[in-house]
Amino acid sequence: MADREGTLAWLFLMPSVVYILALVALPFLLAIGYSLSDVTAGDPSFDWVGTRNFQRVFEDPVFWRSLGNTFVFTLISMALIVVLGKVLANILVADFRGKWVVRFLVLLPWTTPVALSSIAWLWMLDSIFSPIDWVLRQLGLIEGNMYWLGEPGLAMASVIAVHVWRLTPLAAVIMVAGLVAIPRDLDEAARVDGAGYWRRMFEVTIPLVLPVAAVAALFGAIFTFTDMAVVDVLTNGGPNNATQVLTSWAFFRGIDGGDVGQGAAIALFLFPLLLAAAIAILRAVRRLEVR
Repeated sequence: MADREGTLAWLFLMPSVVYILALVALPFLLAIGYSLSDVTAGDPSFDWVGTRNFQRVFEDPVFWRSLGNTFVFTLISMALIVVLGKVLANILVADFRGKWVVRFLVLLPWTTPVALSSIAWLWMLDSIFSPIDWVLRQLGLIEGNMYWLGEPGLAMASVIAVHVWRLTPLAAVIMVAGLVAIPRDLDEAARVDGAGYWRRMFEVTIPLVLPVAAVAALFGAIFTFTDMAVVDVLTNGGPNNATQVLTSWAFFRGIDGGDVGQGAAIALFLFPLLLAAAIAILRAVRRLEVR
């Protein structure tokens, strides 16, 4: 029986199936159930309310602001992560003295726990004792203090910068695999034909790395769309909900606010948005591979 390929396949797949059912499917079904009920932290009894939670969500102006902030946060972060990931990937595959130290420093933001790194940035962006402000004052670029987390525009820019700093190493590692897989014969042939560095970059390297870059963008979109740790630690959605995103607002309403049903309804909006983004990116990858 153990020699049958079908049986072995199911045996190897069972841990993944159990993991998905226990940690993905079950919580998703519970979220659907909670969103259609009046469950709260003070009253866990399940009473059917239909779509009332969704109606309340649509009438909430903070929800619409969180939705807009989520798109801004994700799109800008993805663009920066892909571009900077490509730059770091070129550094990681280059051959120079001390490259192992550089690789360690590049990968350090990704390996550091998100809460710990966010707290470190919280200190660095302090409105009074920020070392970034001190450097800018010494350079004569500013006179007073920059309220990085106290002004809406600066707060969103700070959250995006910290998130990009965290995820860029992951994108770089993914793109390194694409760069290493490029046949050297193509690059050498381009050199023989007289192509310079930038021409080889845009006509050889980037087209061949695009499918891998799309995968990096997909991972970046998933991690960005579902992440709330950076926002929660740095701004807690402030000032005045200027940095509130869907995940943080769902947590605030469902856990901190105790309205589990409405929090679940807000969180469910992440599913169709992520599904649409994943389908679009995977279709783009397939078209690139066909070419």
